[in-house]
Amino acid sequence: MNIVEAVFFGAVEGLTEFLPISSTGHLTIMEKALGYEIDSPDITAFTAIIQVGAVFATLLYLRHDFRRIIAALGRGATRPAYRDHPDFRFGVAVIVGSIPIGIVGLLFKDQIETTLRSLWFVSLALVGWSGVMAYADRVATQKRHEDDVTWKDTLVIGVVQCMALIPGISRSGSTMSAGLLRGIDRVTVTRLSFFLSIPALFAAALLQVVTESANISNGVGWTMTITATAVSFVTAYFAISWLLKFVARHSYSVFIIYRLALGSVLLFLLGTGLISAT
Repeated sequence: MNIVEAVFFGAVEGLTEFLPISSTGHLTIMEKALGYEIDSPDITAFTAIIQVGAVFATLLYLRHDFRRIIAALGRGATRPAYRDHPDFRFGVAVIVGSIPIGIVGLLFKDQIETTLRSLWFVSLALVGWSGVMAYADRVATQKRHEDDVTWKDTLVIGVVQCMALIPGISRSGSTMSAGLLRGIDRVTVTRLSFFLSIPALFAAALLQVVTESANISNGVGWTMTITATAVSFVTAYFAISWLLKFVARHSYSVFIIYRLALGSVLLFLLGTGLISAT
């Protein structure tokens, strides 16, 4: 991998991580287009590791919220009377919602890194989950807000988030859809998606660093991996800012249309044999 490709992959990751269009799906498509073996250990590890840039962007952008929630968790841990505070309840909800994807990710790690990397899965997931997003967007009541979020909500959202282990579904798309179906408003489910991304993405990246360090060194290379991570940090920061402003005034329709178009083109290319699935 050269520096131009590393910057390109980092930009794609950062721009698409929090949009409900699947960053892993986009990276897989781009990696295939540039001639990489999309299911090789170094490429799958690279794809997971550079997501850390988006995690740090989230931590920076929402730093005041994180500081407030962590302080609330600390107070609630020692003072039972404080556990009814909205910040404490929200912090607990995020922790509970982060558990399912960790369990499922470990149980199906091999399939996620090999079988599910097929572009057939990516294209079908892009098209299929668009229907779920459209339904959630259409029936959403949005009557509940951040102070109303409970651990039961995030547990349901966390279980649905496991679907995003299939490239093309989108982690943010799955969490946003589940949140809307729970009656939570669009801005809150978007922010909640940011919070839930941190343990999920960081744990996935750490696992790849520990288990695939040698493959990264002998394949993509750590210099290119770190470069892509840094670029994803910068682009993700601006993507977060833009998305929060966008969803405050618009539905997810533009993302649904984009997903359908991209998935349909990919299915056509695969079906006609113009590209191979792996």
